[in-house]
Amino acid sequence: MTPPASGAWREGDPPGRRRWFTADRPLALESGGVLPGYRVAYETWGTLAPDRANAVLVLHALTGDSHVAGPREPGHPTAGWWDGLVGPGRALDPTRLFLVVPNVIGGCQGSTGPASAAPDGRPWGSRFPALTLRDQVAAEAALADHLGIGTWAMVVGGSMGGMRALEWAVTHPDRVGALALFATTARSSAEQIAWTHAQIEAIRGDPGWHGGDYHHLPPGRGPHRGLGIARRIAHITYRTPSELDTRFGRSRQPGGHARYAVESYLDHHAVKLAHRFDAGTYVVLATAMNHHDVGRDRGGTAAALRRITAPTLVVGVDSDRLYPVRQQRDLASHLRDAALHTITSAHGHDGFLLETDQADAALRTLIPARRAETV
Repeated sequence: MTPPASGAWREGDPPGRRRWFTADRPLALESGGVLPGYRVAYETWGTLAPDRANAVLVLHALTGDSHVAGPREPGHPTAGWWDGLVGPGRALDPTRLFLVVPNVIGGCQGSTGPASAAPDGRPWGSRFPALTLRDQVAAEAALADHLGIGTWAMVVGGSMGGMRALEWAVTHPDRVGALALFATTARSSAEQIAWTHAQIEAIRGDPGWHGGDYHHLPPGRGPHRGLGIARRIAHITYRTPSELDTRFGRSRQPGGHARYAVESYLDHHAVKLAHRFDAGTYVVLATAMNHHDVGRDRGGTAAALRRITAPTLVVGVDSDRLYPVRQQRDLASHLRDAALHTITSAHGHDGFLLETDQADAALRTLIPARRAETV
């Protein structure tokens, strides 16, 4: 199928399990700008306890969304991204916990982002303001206020979601009862910025980009080629050389095609993303990740992390070459009350999503808001 100009969720599409919080006041941004109106799409699992003590905030990675669990269905183009952790008897058990999973501001699956309508009714496109992770946390704090949740029993996230979880705990230490950080870092490194910059430039260099104003174009005319290249670059960093070698080696596609199997694999993931994601969102969120530095304007990393009062579980993946374990080790070393856990995986960075049994076991040491043992 020809990719749409944007794979964003649009008004009129099936809502799926989404609910919406519409803010009643503008969002003041770190850049000095203002998002005059915004809304946050979110999904919930479980029932909020009368004392509101069982609420858990779950934060997604770069191309994730609010659909953390459940099947692919109308309104949700993919199955839940952490489905193995959510359910009765699992770490994120909705029979005991009230899970809240928002789609990040700047996103494209129901929350306000570049593909959304601006106040004039046209897509924001190139006019969408630059966001930081702290801006996104401010929007999530407004959602928490709307839901009547003063303190989260736990905030958990991986990769970009881990960055936001960390910002939550530094910005609102009194609102985070426990903290779980998977495959993330206290600040983006030069190499991480470089990988992401290449992805952003692939999108901006696509003739279909049109400076970010492409949402009105017909299928096949948007920047799906640039978005696909960005996804290919990213996916290579998410996996490991040994896994790619083991799975594909130098084998070619059957039927005499010239393509290597690994090329087909990357192409497949590129096409999938083009059908469910928005290139403008990719640029906005990737840029925010590049600016991530929890110590910025806070006296440095160590001083910022000393603000965190919650018991914290820091989880790395032993084969992660994008966010290597040394970054999680360094992060944990600056925290007052931290347990460091390592997932063993052949899958690299994606191991925190794929090794759900290990992730589940690690998370159980912290739930429900239980003090983690240092390892």
